[in-house]
Amino acid sequence: MCGIRGTSPGTTIRHTGGRRALPWRRAAGALATLVLLAGCAPAPGSGGVGAQATTDAPPSAPVTTPDAPPTRTEPSAGAHSPGPCPADGVRISYLGVSAAMGLRAMGLELVNCGSRPYRLHGYPELRLLDHDGNLIRVRVIPGAREITSGFDFPPRPLTLAPGEAADATVLWRNLVDDPTVVATNAERLEVAPAEGQPTREVAIEGPIDLGNTNRVGVSAWKKRPLTTSQSAVPTTTASPLPITPTAVPLH
Repeated sequence: MCGIRGTSPGTTIRHTGGRRALPWRRAAGALATLVLLAGCAPAPGSGGVGAQATTDAPPSAPVTTPDAPPTRTEPSAGAHSPGPCPADGVRISYLGVSAAMGLRAMGLELVNCGSRPYRLHGYPELRLLDHDGNLIRVRVIPGAREITSGFDFPPRPLTLAPGEAADATVLWRNLVDDPTVVATNAERLEVAPAEGQPTREVAIEGPIDLGNTNRVGVSAWKKRPLTTSQSAVPTTTASPLPITPTAVPLH
């Protein structure tokens, strides 16, 4: 059909009778020609002349985001210089905080930086302070039984040779269980190796955000085995190591 030559509106169509076509027949013929030409136009996407090229892009694969693991705040490198060894021969340092589902676990490290063996037994003694150094009265739970499980191993007498270290963990929950009680944030921390001994301030990064639970737990000191790269000699720096407990059960 597309090979038919159309007639223009001004063309005279002659019939066998030799008579001139009427005007309405002339208009009908022009309309038929236009319909035929429209039928010959290439359809979009058919590849004919003037057709617009289209490409079907493959469907993009769905993007999945893995669940975020529990966060851990490490102490900034070089933020706190260990300084000289204290007079009692031990240095206590902050190891960072692990956080998951409102549970916080802060690592503490005690290093024998002196020249003589150091005897240690029990739990760290804690004092929490606000920004201005005012004491925040909280209940310290040995072993953290009311906060979580897995940190209730009993204390054992330890003897740290020069260069050896022991670890402990401070635990709390950022929980608001009473809307009538104002939430508490401790900005500073003082620690003593054991009850009855003098405390010293330990530089921490970030607040101890207790909510309004008014309690913290602390594990007993646990001796950290020496690695082959460590030697039992007095040291002037304490290398940050991970928190000893590897699992933080949640309730």
